[in-house]
Amino acid sequence: MQRRNFIKNTAFCAVAISATGFIRFDGKRYIGDCETTTDILGPYYRPNSPVRTDLVIKGEAGEMIELSGIVNHSDCTTPYKNAKVELWHCSGKGEYDNASDEFRYRGTTFTDGKGSYSFNTILPVPYDIGNGKFRPAHFHMMITAEGYQPLVTQLYFTGDIHIEKDESASAKTAKRRILEVQKRADGTKQVMYNVGMSEKLNAEPASLDKLTGVYVNEKDPKDKAEFFKKNNLLWKKNEVYGVSFEYVGDNSFQYPGTPETLSWDLHFEIMPSGSVKLRQTYLNQKGEKEIAFSIKQ
Repeated sequence: MQRRNFIKNTAFCAVAISATGFIRFDGKRYIGDCETTTDILGPYYRPNSPVRTDLVIKGEAGEMIELSGIVNHSDCTTPYKNAKVELWHCSGKGEYDNASDEFRYRGTTFTDGKGSYSFNTILPVPYDIGNGKFRPAHFHMMITAEGYQPLVTQLYFTGDIHIEKDESASAKTAKRRILEVQKRADGTKQVMYNVGMSEKLNAEPASLDKLTGVYVNEKDPKDKAEFFKKNNLLWKKNEVYGVSFEYVGDNSFQYPGTPETLSWDLHFEIMPSGSVKLRQTYLNQKGEKEIAFSIKQ
């Protein structure tokens, strides 16, 4: 179906907002002209983490580290005051707290008048994801600032032997997010990362409302997927919270920041009956391309 016909028939439209010198869309993904680029949200995001900057847990193993930086507007130089910065990462044992009320190694802060933020925590460790593969050590961040698209990204560390074999960390867009860990005089460590916000292509909130809901696989009625809206992004629910997708045009959404080898694409079509049909294209664990069709209940 042609995009103009889709808009005419379903009131599904997108707002194209130009990116001013920060993140540009190259036809497949967003690329940073300054330092910050997007990365996969990952399956372990939990909203509403406590407002705190000290994530250190007494008695837990791990190297103490301070993560700090500045959040700027899209011009990459003007500090953004009161931007919301969420940080989460695994423990020294490579485990995420996905359920407890303690929100271990998860926290939220807001930038000061100079755009600065900081967290005191421990240095994450690589962890086994099965089949002999490891995710390199990394911080997860989500930065939300009024007037800009919420930014999801991951920070990696130089010298990690697992980066080379990790599809996300080894992507070209991740190069500026592989950071040097510096040792301070008191023996603690620090890593610094400045962030810039950006406007980018969005789907209209009303259009997202049309797509949210539960979808049932055409071949297996027991296979269901639930989509919902948060921060004007489309999310797919999982056992922890969900994963987000970016609107990339032509009624399609894509898992953000993923290289082609990890592509996960959604394409929605409004049927004449008014029902919504979803085509998911993704790579299975064997690296084989699969396509699944679902209908919104």
